[in-house]
Amino acid sequence: MKINDKSGVITYNASKSRYDEMKYNRSGNSGVLLPAISLGLWHNFGFVDNFWNSQEILRTAFDLGITHFDLANNYGPPYGSAEENFGRILKKDFLPYRDELFIASKAGYDMWPGPYGNMGSRKYLIASLDQSLKRMGLDYVDIFYHHRPDPETPLEETMLALADIVRQGKALYVGISNYSADQTEKAAELLRALKVPFILHQARYSIFDRWVEEGLLKTLSKHSVGCIAFSPLAQGLLTEKYINGIPENSRAAKQFTYLDKETVSNNIEKVKALAEVAHQRGQKLSQMAIAWLLNQQQVASVLVGASSSNQLKENIIALENLDFSIEEMRLIDKISKG
Repeated sequence: MKINDKSGVITYNASKSRYDEMKYNRSGNSGVLLPAISLGLWHNFGFVDNFWNSQEILRTAFDLGITHFDLANNYGPPYGSAEENFGRILKKDFLPYRDELFIASKAGYDMWPGPYGNMGSRKYLIASLDQSLKRMGLDYVDIFYHHRPDPETPLEETMLALADIVRQGKALYVGISNYSADQTEKAAELLRALKVPFILHQARYSIFDRWVEEGLLKTLSKHSVGCIAFSPLAQGLLTEKYINGIPENSRAAKQFTYLDKETVSNNIEKVKALAEVAHQRGQKLSQMAIAWLLNQQQVASVLVGASSSNQLKENIIALENLDFSIEEMRLIDKISKG
Protein backbone atom coordinates (compact mmCIF):
# COMPACT_ATOMS: atom_id res chain seq x y z
CA MET A 1 0.00 0.00 0.00
CA LYS A 2 1.31 3.46 -0.89
CA ILE A 3 1.94 5.81 2.04
CA ASN A 4 0.44 9.22 1.41
CA ASP A 5 3.15 11.20 3.23
CA LYS A 6 4.06 14.39 1.40
CA SER A 7 6.08 15.96 4.22
CA GLY A 8 9.36 15.31 2.46
CA VAL A 9 10.96 14.25 5.76
CA ILE A 10 12.96 11.07 5.30
CA THR A 11 14.85 8.75 7.60
CA TYR A 12 18.30 10.18 8.22
CA ASN A 13 21.46 8.28 7.40
CA ALA A 14 24.66 10.26 7.95
CA SER A 15 26.90 10.89 4.98
CA LYS A 16 29.68 8.32 4.71
CA SER A 17 32.06 11.09 3.65
CA ARG A 18 31.34 13.31 6.67
CA TYR A 19 34.94 13.24 7.93
CA ASP A 20 36.66 13.71 4.58
CA GLU A 21 36.85 17.51 4.43
CA MET A 22 36.43 18.92 7.96
CA LYS A 23 39.54 20.09 9.79
CA TYR A 24 39.86 19.10 13.47
CA ASN A 25 41.92 20.94 16.08
CA ARG A 26 43.07 19.82 19.51
CA SER A 27 41.62 21.73 22.45
CA GLY A 28 44.65 22.76 24.51
CA ASN A 29 46.66 19.67 25.36
CA SER A 30 43.57 17.51 25.96
CA GLY A 31 42.59 14.43 24.02
CA VAL A 32 39.64 16.27 22.46
CA LEU A 33 39.65 17.19 18.78
CA LEU A 34 37.02 19.76 17.81
CA PRO A 35 35.80 20.60 14.33
CA ALA A 36 37.27 23.90 13.16
CA ILE A 37 33.67 25.12 12.87
CA SER A 38 31.11 24.15 15.53
CA LEU A 39 27.36 24.78 15.52
CA GLY A 40 25.74 26.98 18.14
CA LEU A 41 22.03 26.57 18.91
CA TRP A 42 21.51 29.96 20.58
CA HIS A 43 19.07 31.04 17.86
CA ASN A 44 16.89 29.15 15.33
CA PHE A 45 16.24 26.06 17.46
CA GLY A 46 13.54 27.20 19.89
CA PHE A 47 9.81 26.54 19.93
CA VAL A 48 9.26 29.79 18.00
CA ASP A 49 11.33 28.42 15.11
CA ASN A 50 10.52 25.95 12.34
CA PHE A 51 11.32 22.49 13.69
CA TRP A 52 11.99 20.95 10.29
CA ASN A 53 14.43 23.71 9.43
CA SER A 54 16.26 23.12 12.72
CA GLN A 55 16.42 19.42 11.93
CA GLU A 56 17.78 20.08 8.44
CA ILE A 57 20.49 22.38 9.81
CA LEU A 58 21.66 19.73 12.29
CA ARG A 59 21.65 17.02 9.63
CA THR A 60 23.65 19.21 7.27
CA ALA A 61 26.10 20.07 10.03
CA PHE A 62 26.87 16.45 10.87
CA ASP A 63 27.11 15.50 7.19
CA LEU A 64 29.75 18.24 6.84
CA GLY A 65 31.79 16.83 9.73
CA ILE A 66 30.56 19.18 12.47
CA THR A 67 30.52 16.99 15.55
CA HIS A 68 30.25 19.71 18.20
CA PHE A 69 26.82 21.11 19.06
CA ASP A 70 26.73 23.93 21.59
CA LEU A 71 23.67 24.52 23.78
CA ALA A 72 22.76 26.17 27.09
CA ASN A 73 19.92 25.83 29.55
CA ASN A 74 18.20 29.06 28.45
CA TYR A 75 18.60 28.84 24.67
CA GLY A 76 15.32 29.15 22.83
CA PRO A 77 13.09 31.05 23.06
CA PRO A 78 11.44 30.11 25.32
CA TYR A 79 14.13 29.05 27.79
CA GLY A 80 14.93 25.35 27.51
CA SER A 81 13.25 24.87 24.16
CA ALA A 82 16.47 24.59 22.13
CA GLU A 83 17.59 21.69 24.32
CA GLU A 84 14.16 20.07 24.09
CA ASN A 85 14.08 20.36 20.30
CA PHE A 86 17.65 19.13 20.10
CA GLY A 87 16.65 16.15 22.22
CA ARG A 88 13.80 15.32 19.82
CA ILE A 89 16.13 15.49 16.83
CA LEU A 90 18.82 13.52 18.65
CA LYS A 91 16.37 10.73 19.40
CA LYS A 92 15.07 10.65 15.84
CA ASP A 93 18.30 11.10 13.88
CA PHE A 94 21.47 10.92 15.93
CA LEU A 95 21.21 8.22 18.60
CA PRO A 96 23.23 5.76 16.48
CA TYR A 97 25.94 8.43 16.27
CA ARG A 98 25.94 9.61 19.91
CA ASP A 99 29.55 8.57 20.46
CA GLU A 100 30.59 10.65 17.44
CA LEU A 101 29.10 13.83 18.92
CA PHE A 102 30.54 16.36 21.35
CA ILE A 103 27.56 18.02 23.05
CA ALA A 104 27.81 21.05 25.31
CA SER A 105 25.48 22.74 27.74
CA LYS A 106 25.90 25.65 30.14
CA ALA A 107 24.35 27.39 33.11
CA GLY A 108 24.97 30.80 34.59
CA TYR A 109 22.33 33.15 33.25
CA ASP A 110 18.74 33.40 34.46
CA MET A 111 16.71 30.23 33.95
CA TRP A 112 13.89 30.08 36.51
CA PRO A 113 12.45 32.48 39.14
CA GLY A 114 13.72 32.80 42.66
CA PRO A 115 17.16 32.85 44.25
CA TYR A 116 18.31 29.46 42.89
CA GLY A 117 17.76 29.94 39.16
CA ASN A 118 20.72 32.09 38.20
CA MET A 119 24.48 32.75 38.54
CA GLY A 120 26.93 30.18 39.99
CA SER A 121 25.79 28.41 43.13
CA ARG A 122 26.26 24.67 43.53
CA LYS A 123 22.48 24.26 43.83
CA TYR A 124 21.80 26.11 40.58
CA LEU A 125 24.49 24.46 38.46
CA ILE A 126 23.70 20.88 39.44
CA ALA A 127 19.93 21.36 39.23
CA SER A 128 20.25 23.09 35.87
CA LEU A 129 22.34 20.32 34.34
CA ASP A 130 19.90 17.70 35.63
CA GLN A 131 17.12 19.59 33.83
CA SER A 132 19.20 19.93 30.66
CA LEU A 133 19.97 16.21 30.55
CA LYS A 134 16.28 15.42 30.95
CA ARG A 135 15.30 17.83 28.15
CA MET A 136 17.87 16.35 25.77
CA GLY A 137 17.31 12.73 26.76
CA LEU A 138 20.97 12.27 27.64
CA ASP A 139 22.84 10.53 30.45
CA TYR A 140 25.73 12.99 30.18
CA VAL A 141 27.05 15.93 28.18
CA ASP A 142 30.55 15.96 26.79
CA ILE A 143 31.30 19.36 28.29
CA PHE A 144 29.49 21.53 30.81
CA TYR A 145 30.31 25.23 31.19
CA HIS A 146 29.77 27.82 33.83
CA HIS A 147 28.32 30.44 31.50
CA ARG A 148 29.53 33.59 33.28
CA PRO A 149 31.40 34.54 36.45
CA ASP A 150 29.36 35.10 39.61
CA PRO A 151 30.76 37.94 41.73
CA GLU A 152 28.82 36.86 44.84
CA THR A 153 29.37 33.10 44.95
CA PRO A 154 32.85 31.95 46.02
CA LEU A 155 34.72 30.65 42.99
CA GLU A 156 35.68 27.60 45.05
CA GLU A 157 31.99 26.63 45.33
CA THR A 158 31.39 27.00 41.61
CA MET A 159 34.48 25.04 40.59
CA LEU A 160 33.76 22.28 43.13
CA ALA A 161 30.27 21.95 41.65
CA LEU A 162 31.83 21.48 38.19
CA ALA A 163 34.22 18.90 39.64
CA ASP A 164 31.41 16.96 41.27
CA ILE A 165 29.39 17.05 38.04
CA VAL A 166 32.29 15.28 36.31
CA ARG A 167 32.70 12.78 39.14
CA GLN A 168 28.97 12.00 39.01
CA GLY A 169 29.35 11.12 35.33
CA LYS A 170 27.09 13.93 34.14
CA ALA A 171 29.85 15.61 32.09
CA LEU A 172 33.17 14.39 30.72
CA TYR A 173 34.90 17.79 30.67
CA VAL A 174 34.27 21.26 32.03
CA GLY A 175 34.65 24.75 30.67
CA ILE A 176 33.99 28.37 31.54
CA SER A 177 32.69 31.27 29.50
CA ASN A 178 33.02 35.06 29.67
CA TYR A 179 35.65 34.91 32.44
CA SER A 180 38.40 37.54 32.47
CA ALA A 181 42.07 36.56 32.36
CA ASP A 182 42.42 36.89 36.15
CA GLN A 183 39.23 34.95 36.83
CA THR A 184 40.36 32.26 34.39
CA GLU A 185 43.73 32.01 36.14
CA LYS A 186 42.05 31.37 39.48
CA ALA A 187 39.53 28.92 38.01
CA ALA A 188 42.30 26.97 36.27
CA GLU A 189 44.30 26.67 39.48
CA LEU A 190 41.27 25.42 41.40
CA LEU A 191 40.30 22.91 38.74
CA ARG A 192 43.85 21.61 38.47
CA ALA A 193 43.91 21.05 42.23
CA LEU A 194 40.58 19.22 41.94
CA LYS A 195 42.02 17.11 39.08
CA VAL A 196 39.18 18.06 36.74
CA PRO A 197 39.66 18.18 32.94
CA PHE A 198 39.25 21.89 32.16
CA ILE A 199 39.67 22.08 28.38
CA LEU A 200 37.75 25.06 26.95
CA HIS A 201 37.01 28.71 27.50
CA GLN A 202 34.15 30.03 25.35
CA ALA A 203 34.78 33.68 24.61
CA ARG A 204 33.38 36.40 22.39
CA TYR A 205 36.03 37.03 19.74
CA SER A 206 36.09 38.55 16.27
CA ILE A 207 38.13 40.87 14.06
CA PHE A 208 36.23 43.75 15.68
CA ASP A 209 36.11 42.41 19.25
CA ARG A 210 39.54 41.49 20.57
CA TRP A 211 39.26 41.75 24.33
CA VAL A 212 40.65 38.22 24.68
CA GLU A 213 43.98 39.44 23.32
CA GLU A 214 44.47 41.60 26.42
CA GLY A 215 45.62 38.69 28.55
CA LEU A 216 43.06 35.89 28.29
CA LEU A 217 44.68 34.05 25.37
CA LYS A 218 48.04 34.14 27.18
CA THR A 219 46.41 32.70 30.31
CA LEU A 220 44.77 29.92 28.28
CA SER A 221 48.09 29.10 26.68
CA LYS A 222 49.78 28.97 30.10
CA HIS A 223 47.22 26.42 31.32
CA SER A 224 46.95 24.54 27.99
CA VAL A 225 43.25 25.34 27.63
CA GLY A 226 41.59 25.81 24.25
CA CYS A 227 39.44 28.74 23.19
CA ILE A 228 36.19 28.39 21.27
CA ALA A 229 35.14 31.72 19.78
CA PHE A 230 31.52 32.85 19.68
CA SER A 231 30.05 35.81 17.78
CA PRO A 232 32.78 35.46 15.12
CA LEU A 233 30.83 37.71 12.74
CA ALA A 234 30.13 40.41 15.36
CA GLN A 235 26.38 39.74 15.29
CA GLY A 236 26.35 39.99 11.49
CA LEU A 237 28.46 43.13 11.17
CA LEU A 238 31.31 41.11 9.61
CA THR A 239 29.17 40.14 6.63
CA GLU A 240 28.25 42.04 3.50
CA LYS A 241 24.66 42.45 4.64
CA TYR A 242 25.05 46.12 5.62
CA ILE A 243 27.38 47.41 2.90
CA ASN A 244 24.56 49.04 0.94
CA GLY A 245 22.47 50.11 3.93
CA ILE A 246 20.49 48.45 6.71
CA PRO A 247 17.96 45.92 5.35
CA GLU A 248 14.47 46.22 6.80
CA ASN A 249 14.40 42.76 8.39
CA SER A 250 18.02 42.67 9.53
CA ARG A 251 19.19 42.33 13.12
CA ALA A 252 20.33 45.96 13.26
CA ALA A 253 16.97 47.21 11.96
CA LYS A 254 15.17 45.33 14.71
CA GLN A 255 17.31 47.03 17.37
CA PHE A 256 18.71 43.86 18.86
CA THR A 257 20.66 44.26 22.07
CA TYR A 258 24.08 43.58 20.55
CA LEU A 259 23.85 45.31 17.18
CA ASP A 260 22.14 48.59 16.40
CA LYS A 261 22.06 51.11 13.57
CA GLU A 262 24.63 53.35 15.24
CA THR A 263 27.17 50.53 15.54
CA VAL A 264 26.67 49.66 11.87
CA SER A 265 27.05 53.30 10.79
CA ASN A 266 30.19 53.79 12.87
CA ASN A 267 31.89 50.74 11.37
CA ILE A 268 30.58 50.54 7.81
CA GLU A 269 33.72 51.97 6.18
CA LYS A 270 35.83 49.40 8.00
CA VAL A 271 33.42 46.68 6.87
CA LYS A 272 33.74 47.79 3.25
CA ALA A 273 37.53 47.82 3.46
CA LEU A 274 37.63 44.36 5.05
CA ALA A 275 35.22 43.04 2.42
CA GLU A 276 37.66 44.20 -0.26
CA VAL A 277 40.48 42.28 1.43
CA ALA A 278 38.24 39.20 1.53
CA HIS A 279 37.34 39.51 -2.15
CA GLN A 280 41.02 39.68 -3.07
CA ARG A 281 41.43 36.39 -1.20
CA GLY A 282 38.52 34.86 -3.11
CA GLN A 283 36.30 34.82 -0.03
CA LYS A 284 33.24 36.52 1.34
CA LEU A 285 33.82 38.73 4.36
CA SER A 286 32.10 36.23 6.67
CA GLN A 287 34.37 33.44 5.44
CA MET A 288 37.49 35.53 5.92
CA ALA A 289 36.38 36.49 9.44
CA ILE A 290 36.08 32.80 10.37
CA ALA A 291 39.39 31.90 8.73
CA TRP A 292 41.12 34.78 10.53
CA LEU A 293 39.97 33.47 13.91
CA LEU A 294 41.28 30.00 13.17
CA ASN A 295 44.75 31.53 12.80
CA GLN A 296 44.69 32.99 16.31
CA GLN A 297 46.53 31.60 19.32
CA GLN A 298 44.65 28.93 21.29
CA VAL A 299 41.51 29.02 19.09
CA ALA A 300 40.44 25.41 18.62
CA SER A 301 37.05 26.07 17.04
CA VAL A 302 34.79 28.85 15.83
CA LEU A 303 31.18 28.72 16.93
CA VAL A 304 28.72 29.75 14.22
CA GLY A 305 24.96 30.02 14.16
CA ALA A 306 22.88 29.28 11.09
CA SER A 307 19.34 30.10 10.05
CA SER A 308 19.47 27.64 7.13
CA SER A 309 21.53 24.73 5.89
CA ASN A 310 22.71 26.87 2.95
CA GLN A 311 24.06 29.53 5.30
CA LEU A 312 25.97 26.84 7.19
CA LYS A 313 27.42 25.46 3.95
CA GLU A 314 28.57 28.96 3.03
CA ASN A 315 30.40 29.32 6.35
CA ILE A 316 32.13 25.97 5.88
CA ILE A 317 33.71 27.25 2.65
CA ALA A 318 35.93 29.39 4.90
CA LEU A 319 38.01 26.27 5.53
CA GLU A 320 39.11 26.16 1.89
CA ASN A 321 41.43 29.13 2.44
CA LEU A 322 42.87 29.42 5.96
CA ASP A 323 46.27 30.79 4.98
CA PHE A 324 47.01 34.51 5.36
CA SER A 325 50.07 36.40 4.23
CA ILE A 326 51.84 38.64 6.72
CA GLU A 327 50.68 41.62 4.67
CA GLU A 328 47.03 40.49 4.81
CA MET A 329 47.22 40.12 8.58
CA ARG A 330 48.75 43.57 8.94
CA LEU A 331 46.13 45.11 6.68
CA ILE A 332 43.26 43.50 8.62
CA ASP A 333 44.75 44.81 11.87
CA LYS A 334 45.19 48.29 10.42
CA ILE A 335 41.60 48.45 9.15
CA SER A 336 39.93 46.95 12.22
CA LYS A 337 41.91 48.96 14.76
CA GLY A 338 41.98 52.21 12.79
